Amino acid sequence: MGHWEDLWYEIHDLIEREGLRKEFNAQLKKMNQQDKHKHKDTRERWDYAKMRVITNKEKKTSKNEK
Repeated sequence: MGHWEDLWYEIHDLIEREGLRKEFNAQLKKMNQQDKHKHKDTRERWDYAKMRVITNKEKKTSKNEK
């Protein structure tokens, strides 16, 4: 596997393990409508979407612990 395939596999595996497939797909769809993501390649979009859904999950988890 090349570097890109490794990245996509790692992101896919993480999203599935965390149960965030629905949120990840929604984030990608949202990004398709935003000009700031217009010129990003797929790798950059997936990485950004991954970080957004993971960060949102962590915020929700920490808010529920209080």
